[in-house]
Amino acid sequence: QVQLVESGGGLVQPGGSLRLSCAASGSIFSLYNVGWYRQTPGKQRELVAAITSGGTTNYADSVKGRFTISRDNAKSTVYLQMNTLKPEDTAVYYCNAHRVNGVLLNYWGQGTQVTVSS
Repeated sequence: QVQLVESGGGLVQPGGSLRLSCAASGSIFSLYNVGWYRQTPGKQRELVAAITSGGTTNYADSVKGRFTISRDNAKSTVYLQMNTLKPEDTAVYYCNAHRVNGVLLNYWGQGTQVTVSS
């Protein structure tokens, strides 16, 4: 079992920056692949950025060059550094951790609101 807690969301002006954190507890976090997703009302949740247990990263085209995902396994935490934020980045951001250990182990955090507005 893994518990995920997101933090770092808030209100920021266009062009500003935020860093989201996803703190995990309850299992060997370093074995998990982790992704940041976002969702706006009436739309499906979309993958923003992901990092594998080995450190490989990938990004949605809409955030490439602006967002950076990283992990600190010693702290059981994954970060999402978001720069040059745009109003269209406004959403609830969720952290997901998953791995296959005979079965799929899949966990979500409760989400953190990011609002980009002047």
